[in-house]
Amino acid sequence: MRERESPTITGIGVSPGRIVGPVVLMPAPIAEPAISDRIAVGVDRATSAQRITTASAQVRDELTSAAAHASGKSRELLEATAMMAADPLLVTDARRRVLENGLAPARAIWDAAGQVCDDLTAVGGVVAERTRDVRDVRDRLVAAVTGQASPGVPRPLEPSVLVATDLAPADAATLDPAKFLAVVTESGGPISHTAIIARALGIPAVLGAVGAMGAVVEGSIVLVDGGRGTMRRDPPAELIASLAAATRPARTFDGYGHTADGVHIALVANVVDAASAVVAAEAKAEGVGLFRTEVGFLGREEAPSVAEQVEAYRGVFAAFPGRMVVIRTLDAGGDKSLPFLGLPVTSNPALAPRGWRAATQLPTVVDDQLDAIARAARHESADVWVMAPMVATPQAAAEFVARCELHGLHRAGVVIEVPSAALRARQVFAHAAFASIGTNDLAQYAMAADRLDASLADLCDPWQPAVLALIAAACAGATHADRPVGVCGEAAAIPALAPVLVGLGVTSLSMTPRALADVAAVLATTTAADCARLADLALDAPDARAARERVRSAIPALPDLGL
Repeated sequence: MRERESPTITGIGVSPGRIVGPVVLMPAPIAEPAISDRIAVGVDRATSAQRITTASAQVRDELTSAAAHASGKSRELLEATAMMAADPLLVTDARRRVLENGLAPARAIWDAAGQVCDDLTAVGGVVAERTRDVRDVRDRLVAAVTGQASPGVPRPLEPSVLVATDLAPADAATLDPAKFLAVVTESGGPISHTAIIARALGIPAVLGAVGAMGAVVEGSIVLVDGGRGTMRRDPPAELIASLAAATRPARTFDGYGHTADGVHIALVANVVDAASAVVAAEAKAEGVGLFRTEVGFLGREEAPSVAEQVEAYRGVFAAFPGRMVVIRTLDAGGDKSLPFLGLPVTSNPALAPRGWRAATQLPTVVDDQLDAIARAARHESADVWVMAPMVATPQAAAEFVARCELHGLHRAGVVIEVPSAALRARQVFAHAAFASIGTNDLAQYAMAADRLDASLADLCDPWQPAVLALIAAACAGATHADRPVGVCGEAAAIPALAPVLVGLGVTSLSMTPRALADVAAVLATTTAADCARLADLALDAPDARAARERVRSAIPALPDLGL
């Protein structure tokens, strides 16, 4: 009698690698305090309200401390959550409910957070997705005032596979690759915070695996395949043995990306500051394909001075002497609001003024930044390219290029993340010297799917054939104008997708430094003709899942590479 096959749960593979290990489940969330929870008779209300202020400072300090020991996207997320924990609107409203209504601190926090969530939901769009962060902060505050352990990822005694319904951004930011062999969640998709951080840490991950929590118990042994997007419970001994015998090789990048027949594909890095640039240089990235400048503007009541910006930019440029550094001007506004900009709140933030659209309303901010970039470039030897985000029309591209010329910046391009820019790429490249494709937003706008909405993760996926078709259109425009075009979105870090992007016409891929070696390894096994064939396979697929499977099945080297 044939042994029944062990259950397999299928989701979206967002970070490659095959691993076997015991399951550790995400702890249950903090329970809602009773609606009737009031301050006991005789207890001073002011003292009780002060407990909320104290809890706010405690949670803020814990998250700030964690951020200090993190880097990159993890640090950004922890810093943002720390700021939310100290949000005066939330804390003041919770204190008021104690002082005026006699609510117990935990109940007051819960209700105040509920009001904030209602307000965010009313705004809609990407702003509404911040309710998840508010609930995370709420749970941390409630735990602090009630003396419970702070919610978050568990601390297993041995390296384990974390299985969860979902991970809050602050939880994802604290993942430790020494403790977690892999991550499986029931929600999320390829451009969620969890996916981005898992790739940056090199942790195999499967998201959107509906039913994962119910398929395992604490201690279950599972096989996670982050490339194929599967979790298999109780894999047979012979499969475990074969995996152990075929341990994923430790790979390094030699600093030159190429196809099997020698076509050069620049493999460059995404960075946010000088420290991350040093890490990228040590990983032998060929340059920087995306220098996000927003970090220097976060948590401020006014824009950083030109001198401050010059210092920050020089730190990144200095890490890549003589090599390309593509710096993106401030991507703020809309769903990425910075208070000091003074931009109005809109009913649909995803479609509001953001990036270059917002910059045209804030000429001093953009001119100061371009001035700082130009000054920093004169002090260093890096080959500095500048690009503007959220450019939707050829006219906007022309305006940005002209603005850069006024500051002596002669290598000016655009980020293609709006479908109109991809469809009108030939006209855009009449002005832009280059372009980089932001696949996260391109997928969001092409598929009308909020990139932060877990329920739409299957739509907001760079493997979607419609998204790939837009990339192909952008590359066709670049080829006509003899312009280089790269990818700087999360798609660039997916090894199996790399040859597809090259087959579509992409000339550079910018990613987290940890992904460089894996992407290079896959490209080195595929010829330019193979890449074109794989691109056709993906474009002709009916949906993202089919595209992914077709391509993976057509790259024989993936299993041998452990991807």
